[in-house]
Amino acid sequence: MEKTLVILKPSCVMRSLVGEVTKRFEQKGLRLAGMKMCQLTDEQMSEHYAQHKGKPFFQQLKDAMTVTPVVVCCYEGVDAVEVVRQMAGPTSGRKALPGTIRGDLSMSFQENIVHASDSKENAAIELKRFFRDDEIFDYDMPLQGFLYAADEL
Repeated sequence: MEKTLVILKPSCVMRSLVGEVTKRFEQKGLRLAGMKMCQLTDEQMSEHYAQHKGKPFFQQLKDAMTVTPVVVCCYEGVDAVEVVRQMAGPTSGRKALPGTIRGDLSMSFQENIVHASDSKENAAIELKRFFRDDEIFDYDMPLQGFLYAADEL
């Protein structure tokens, strides 16, 4: 099963949407393999958003992610990275379609509720950045046979 990182951003936490967003991923059939609330640091955000270093919005982005605690999550499922990205919708909440998390819950490019890993490779890197190995759990889901056909696993 593929694993991916989701960060429930300060905009999610402050608007009391953690349960709503978590519910959507669980209802889809993604398995929650890890979850914790934490206060991100400037150093973590400098590493996490290194591709934006030197851009005018870099510090603003880091500040927005460290203003309150966040909830970091590891979700698991077949094609989990792609599924989560589709559920999140485009980065801008104004451009995201209704039915997506950002389309339903966000009006902003920056304050857009969730961060979702953009590739399997980045998901692996990001999960190691925010979780220790003993914070990601493997457990049986008795209803898994009702989520996937046998040849999908």
